[in-house]
Amino acid sequence: QVQLAESGGGSVQPGGSLRLACVASGFSTNNKCVAWFRQAPGNEREGVAYAYFGSGGVSTYVADSVRARFSISRPYQNTVALQMNSLKPEDTAMYYCAAQSKGVCARSQAADFAYWGQGTQVTVSS
Repeated sequence: QVQLAESGGGSVQPGGSLRLACVASGFSTNNKCVAWFRQAPGNEREGVAYAYFGSGGVSTYVADSVRARFSISRPYQNTVALQMNSLKPEDTAMYYCAAQSKGVCARSQAADFAYWGQGTQVTVSS
């Protein structure tokens, strides 16, 4: 059974940092696309960062809106992290991990992903 478990969310002041982790079980991230999405109340779910862990290396893509502040990595075999720096109030959202897209990784929409975690809340406020 495939499970994705996010952790690392919380409340932070503007300018602070958080590191989210997505641990995959029953599933290998090798040759798979794993992404982080976020959804704020009243907004659509938007892709924040994508990574494809191919046999020839890792390809990553981070959305323009957060590229200077967020990064995606795989610190352990089945753990994908989202490092978020210089957080802003507009980064407040529920953050979700998604895996195994049927499309091109960096251009995948939410509907393209087969597996989702339950999400972890990030709140940025003073």
